Amino acid sequence: MTRPFPHALAALTATLTAALAGPACAQDKPVELRLAHWLPAQHSLAKTGFEPWAKSVEAASGGTIKVTVYPAQQLGKAPDHYDMARDGIADLTWVSPGYQAGRFPLFAASELPFMAAGPGGGSAALDAWYRKHAAAEMKDVRVCLAHIHNGTLHSKKLITEPGQIKGMKIRPANGTMAQMVTMLGGTNVQVSAPESRDALEKGVADAITFPWDSLITFGIDKVARHHIDFRLYSAAFVWAMNKGFYDKLGPGQKRVIDAHCNNEWAGRIGAAWGDWEDSGEDKIRKMGGHTITKLTPAQLDAWRQAVAPMTAQWIAAADKAGLDGKAVLDDLRAELQARNAAY
Repeated sequence: MTRPFPHALAALTATLTAALAGPACAQDKPVELRLAHWLPAQHSLAKTGFEPWAKSVEAASGGTIKVTVYPAQQLGKAPDHYDMARDGIADLTWVSPGYQAGRFPLFAASELPFMAAGPGGGSAALDAWYRKHAAAEMKDVRVCLAHIHNGTLHSKKLITEPGQIKGMKIRPANGTMAQMVTMLGGTNVQVSAPESRDALEKGVADAITFPWDSLITFGIDKVARHHIDFRLYSAAFVWAMNKGFYDKLGPGQKRVIDAHCNNEWAGRIGAAWGDWEDSGEDKIRKMGGHTITKLTPAQLDAWRQAVAPMTAQWIAAADKAGLDGKAVLDDLRAELQARNAAY
């Protein structure tokens, strides 16, 4: 028997997939899924995450789910995206829980410094871990998936030691990074990513915690020209779905959404976006006019020791909220280790 050529095999697979999915979805009424996020339309996550996900949902549903993407805060400000999903302003939103410090204290464990060593395995680990807790902490919405990116410190002047943070004005990536800035004696400048360049340009902020490629996308590379080459933190995100939207879907459409709101997609999006973000470091290096500093082992150890109390503080806060903080954090670490993604 002759083996089919790869392209013929792919076509056959697609035909069989459509044949299997078609009858189930054919009974479902056409719906529009409004996906809202606050990044520029051409942002790397749009290309590596939102667009591939939307196209896959449309194809798998036989066209009965039409995904319309609303980028760049078109439906609401960045910190409001959780409530937008809850209230049905959008059907699916991209949420940075860390933009509302203290609202999702359990989720904040994923943002502690020096936890995840990479965005792909780190995203899969975060998603697997948080699925055990999402229904309780984010009960207003249906959590589709969770993922991370890694970021570092970018500034107007060279920073290599944690002691240099004292007296500086820093835009943190999330509430956990804000806690770090305060602990090290700095002042937090609370602005969303789209507002960050303006804050640095006007001198409202001296430095920022941010991923590499987005630094270019938001034009922050024009004002922050000193960078530390290490994975200081993870910024963690959730795709939140309106419960009413999911409930009104037909049986076939629900199966499609379930198959796209899973751990596999969390890891896939985390890896694709994370690799793109990391590639920004080389782009910045080739620009010229930038200083990228790799820390010595002693300097890296100084940072780890400086931020270590944050873990103890998180455990104490979780215990106070009625959780076993150490057990919850150990579970997250175990998920990271299982995927070779622990720092």
